[in-house]
Amino acid sequence: SRYGPKMPLAVDCTAELIRCKVLDSSGRLKSHELILSYGLALVRFVNLITERKQKMVSIPLRQLAREVDIPIWVVDLRHELTHGKLPRLALCRKGCDVVLDWLRKTYWSRQLGNNLCEESEDEDEEQEEVEANAELDNDAWE
Repeated sequence: SRYGPKMPLAVDCTAELIRCKVLDSSGRLKSHELILSYGLALVRFVNLITERKQKMVSIPLRQLAREVDIPIWVVDLRHELTHGKLPRLALCRKGCDVVLDWLRKTYWSRQLGNNLCEESEDEDEEQEEVEANAELDNDAWE
């Protein structure tokens, strides 16, 4: 809530993907509705994460994804969701799990690591670390 409309992309993407998993486990949505829900979250993830690396010259999504270690098949899944026939629900679920794991390794583990302070650190170092974490934005986890 401190970021207001400028929420870090990783937080926004994680929230959307977790929302899909909660909806899925609730049993209230039909398969087609779940595919659309997962699909939107996966498309947004790939688009938002790779768009930050896009330069003035258009760079293929596959290349951008490779640069940030997003599996190519997730980019292909995004392409199918956007331009092709909708994939099976099982593939969307797997894509969600892979992307959440990527977010955990790339963003969340880093955040938790940055917040762990050893007892031997003095309070000034701890305060600097807290302030640095408070200033995290979209570029910090990229």
